[in-house]
Amino acid sequence: MSEIILASASPRRKELLKNMGLGFEVVVSDADESAVPADVPPYIYVQELALIKAAAAAKKVLLRKNALIISADTIVVNEGRILGKPADTEEAFSMLKGLSGKTHSVYTGYCVMSIENAYTVCGRERTDVEFKELIDEKIRGYISTGEPMDKAGAYGIQGKGSMLIKGIKGDYFNVVGLPVSALADTLERDFGFKLI
Repeated sequence: MSEIILASASPRRKELLKNMGLGFEVVVSDADESAVPADVPPYIYVQELALIKAAAAAKKVLLRKNALIISADTIVVNEGRILGKPADTEEAFSMLKGLSGKTHSVYTGYCVMSIENAYTVCGRERTDVEFKELIDEKIRGYISTGEPMDKAGAYGIQGKGSMLIKGIKGDYFNVVGLPVSALADTLERDFGFKLI
């Protein structure tokens, strides 16, 4: 059985892999995320970033021939604009104000890469998220929790941010940061895993 390496420091991705019953080690990728132009379509952008992260992690573990790398990247897209992690509380406010009362899309690209033969399978998922109408006081209250500051789009659906959301269409876990069902299909179909 392959040893799994998660090329991400995200606590949410770690938790989701654990929930899948997978043992893994974290090797944080030092990929140059500016290598992908921001003007490519979002579904290509996230998949390319996931591939770059997998390749960067692979360089660190090349001698471990039994290793299988899992990488991912998640972005929030609102009205054609990619929203990354906010730089400060004012940017978080601006992002959340822009999401208020609207439906936006969350894209996650993921890759699974074998060190032994460089066989790589990448995919992507999209989930649409509808926000409630938010008054400024509610936005500032949410920001004061600190939760938005390390999350794309300045919210976490799995935390207090869930109270801002009216509904979703698609994979919930994709919004958390890893499309569990699609990743499971890839591991079973392309890499011979038996997960359940």
